[in-house]
Amino acid sequence: MFEQFATVARALGHPYRLMVLQLLGQGETAVEALAGRAGITVANASQHLQRLRRAGLVVSRKQGQKVLYRLADDAVLGLVAALREIAERNLAEAREVIQSYFRERDGLEPLSRKELLRRIHRKQVTVLDVRSAEEFASGHLPDAINIPLKELRRRLKELPRSQQVVAYCRGPYCVFSYEAVAELRKHGYQAWRLEDGYPEWKAAGLPVKASLGFDTDDRR
Repeated sequence: MFEQFATVARALGHPYRLMVLQLLGQGETAVEALAGRAGITVANASQHLQRLRRAGLVVSRKQGQKVLYRLADDAVLGLVAALREIAERNLAEAREVIQSYFRERDGLEPLSRKELLRRIHRKQVTVLDVRSAEEFASGHLPDAINIPLKELRRRLKELPRSQQVVAYCRGPYCVFSYEAVAELRKHGYQAWRLEDGYPEWKAAGLPVKASLGFDTDDRR
């Protein structure tokens, strides 16, 4: 049994494979799209996905000429989160990255999922999704507005100044939300970021929607 556990551990032992798992937390995705988001070649992405599939971490299906991948189940995100938390607590190099990049860009405490839900119910916030339109279409927080980070500066007028803005993206260390919050504060908005991202929100069993407007609480 420990040999089987080690098979999973070895599959996790590459930064790109961990990145791919985090990206697949957004929803089912084609190899080509994953490669683009991860910044690697399609061939390289395919090799990493095959390794993850053999370890039981992802599953695939064909749609025409494309191969689509998704996480085997939401527990995979929990596994990646556990690795992240251990590294944050115990590795000096991880803490240095957090301090030098992330904390410099946002010294304020992020909003927890519970607190964001409370503010949504009280209609106190505008929820801003700064991922790509394709990622937003596959699933997002209810009533979220999608403005990809690269479009944010020219579309600021779409965000009401009378409300707080809470930005989120792919996960706790997705730089899009940090950069979005910095841009919003620079222009006078009261802005915070969500403590993690869409995959963690979905894995926690909280309500999500697809861009067509139907609920997607029936997790695969």
